[in-house]
Amino acid sequence: MQGFRPSGGLQRFTAVFSAIRNHFVPSYYKDTALATHIHRISAMAQWRAVTDAAA
Repeated sequence: MQGFRPSGGLQRFTAVFSAIRNHFVPSYYKDTALATHIHRISAMAQWRAVTDAAA
């Protein structure tokens, strides 16, 4: 918990972090390197579309 003084701050961070991480990290055990690369490019394009729309 270093860097997170109130326990609520850590809980909020982990909730958001896990949702975002699941979007960017594909399952590795079945995908080829190319499929993983394409997945990350697609995820970044979606992330940019959402964050640009929110700004």
